[in-house]
Amino acid sequence: MTDSGHWLSLAAALAIGAVIGLERGWQRREVAEGGRVAGLRTFILIAFAGGLAGVLAEQTGRLLVGVALAALATLLVIGYRRRSQDEADRGITTEIAALVTFLLGVMTTAATPLLATAGGVITATVLGFKPRLHALLRRVDGVEMRAILQLALITAVILPLLPDQGYGPWQALNPRTLWTMVVLISAIGFVGHFAVRVTGPRRGILLTGLFAGLASSTALTLTLSRAGRSQRAYQPLFAAAVVMASTTMFPRMLVLVSAIQPAMLAGLITPVALMTGVGALATAVLAWRSRDGGRGASQPPMQRPFELATALRFALLLAAVMVAGEALRRYAGDAGVYALSLVSGLTDVDAITLSLSGMVGDGLDTTVAERGVVMAALANTLVKLGLALAIARGRMGALVSMGLGAVIAAGALWTGSTFWL
Repeated sequence: MTDSGHWLSLAAALAIGAVIGLERGWQRREVAEGGRVAGLRTFILIAFAGGLAGVLAEQTGRLLVGVALAALATLLVIGYRRRSQDEADRGITTEIAALVTFLLGVMTTAATPLLATAGGVITATVLGFKPRLHALLRRVDGVEMRAILQLALITAVILPLLPDQGYGPWQALNPRTLWTMVVLISAIGFVGHFAVRVTGPRRGILLTGLFAGLASSTALTLTLSRAGRSQRAYQPLFAAAVVMASTTMFPRMLVLVSAIQPAMLAGLITPVALMTGVGALATAVLAWRSRDGGRGASQPPMQRPFELATALRFALLLAAVMVAGEALRRYAGDAGVYALSLVSGLTDVDAITLSLSGMVGDGLDTTVAERGVVMAALANTLVKLGLALAIARGRMGALVSMGLGAVIAAGALWTGSTFWL
C-alpha cells in the first residue's frame, strides 16, 4: 500500500474511533472523569492503534495484530474488574465495543476502508439503540422469538446450501428457487404479524400488501387467502391487500424493462398505466369497504408469525406448475412467444420480462415482446385470482375476483386491440 493509502486508512480509523467513542462517551457522560473504562479519546486511540497495527503488520507479519489485540484485551479485563468493584453494572458492552473498534481499525488497512467505516457506523448505531432494542425484547413473546429463529434458519442456513441448478423432468425444478418462495411466504407472514402488532390490523395488513407486492404478490395472496379462511371478519381487508400487492407488480415490470430494453417503454406505458390505474381504483374501493373490517372478530389478524407448513405446500404446488409449464413449452414449440409468456407468467413475471426484453436486442419484434410481457402479467394475475377463489373462498374470493377481474379485463382489452388495430 502506498503512503497516500496509509494516510487514508489511518484517517478512516480515526473516524471510526470518533463515531463509536462519541456514542460511548455520550451514554456515560454523567460518570466522573476517570471513572469510565473508555471514553471518546480512548476509542479514537484504540481505532488508531488498530490502524497502526495493520500498517506495521505489512512489514512485520500478522502476528503483531494478534499481540496488540491480546494486549488490548488484557487492559480491558483489568479495567472491567476495577469498574465492577465500584459499580453495580456488570455489562461488558463497552469492552466488546473497544475490541470491535480495534479490529475495524485494522480492517481499514486491508484495502477496505469504506467497508470498515460502514462497520463503525453500524456499531455505533447498534450501541445507541439500546433502549429501543431492550423494549423490543420485552414485547416479543416466546412464539415470536421462535419464529425469528426459524426464519433465520431457513434463510441464512438452509437457502445458501441448496444447489442453484435444475433437476427432475427437463431440469425444470430448481431447489434454490423453490426454497426462495418458501422463505418469501414465511417472511411475508412474519412481517404481516408484526405490522399488525405495531400499527393495528387495518394499517398493518395494507402496509404488508404494499411492501410484499415488491417481493412476491403471489406469496402474499397465498398467505392472506389462508388467513381469510379462518378469519372471515377480515376478508375485505385481506382482499384489498391482495389487489394492492398485485397492482405493484405492473410498475415493477417497467423498472425491469427500462434496465434491459428502454425502447420497449413507449409501448408498455399505456397498458401498464391502464392496469395500474384500474388496480389502484379497485384497491381504494376495497380499502374503503373494509374500513369496518374486523368488527366483531375475536382476535387480531395474522396471529401466527411463522407458518412453514403453508409455505412448503405452496412450494410443492409451484414445483408441479413449473414441470407442467416446461412440458407445455416444449410440446408447443419455442417459437410460440405468446404461449411461452402465458406459461411463464403462471409462476413468475420478472423472468419472462427480462427474457423478452433481452430477445428484442436479438431481433424479436418490439410489439411482440410488449404483448408477451403484458400477457405474462395477465396470466400471473389470473393465478392469484384463482388462489383467492380456491383457498379463501367466500366473500374474499368474490372481492378479489372483482378487483383483479377488472385488471385482467383492462389488460386483455389492450392486448386484443393490438392484434386488431
